[in-house]
Amino acid sequence: MVRKTQTLQEIAFPVVVEESRLCDDLRANLAIINKREDVLGYILRNATTVTIDIKDSARIFEYAILSSQAMDSGKELSALFNLGPIENVVIQGENVKVLCTVVGEQTVAVFAEKDANHVEILKKVCQ
Repeated sequence: MVRKTQTLQEIAFPVVVEESRLCDDLRANLAIINKREDVLGYILRNATTVTIDIKDSARIFEYAILSSQAMDSGKELSALFNLGPIENVVIQGENVKVLCTVVGEQTVAVFAEKDANHVEILKKVCQ
């Protein structure tokens, strides 16, 4: 009887490791940002998962729809006016503002009070 032998090859997945590290770093940055008094929470999502940390749990559904629509509308306007890829979208309302951005494969939405400095928040998200 003849036996077949197989050689095991080591397979490296550097992209997956980098993406995982990027996601971990991003989550850590968002946890720090979320401790600010003027930040109301955040939503972090990719194609397969979502992380939601909103201080007012009654508004999770509203904030999820707002963040999704903000990014979609930004992309549509960018295409309509031939602006190129969207880097971030800021929508400011009467009491709240939302900052939406894409970091790698992750879409981030940070909700804050109207007077919060979204430029500082964006810098921290993108660190």
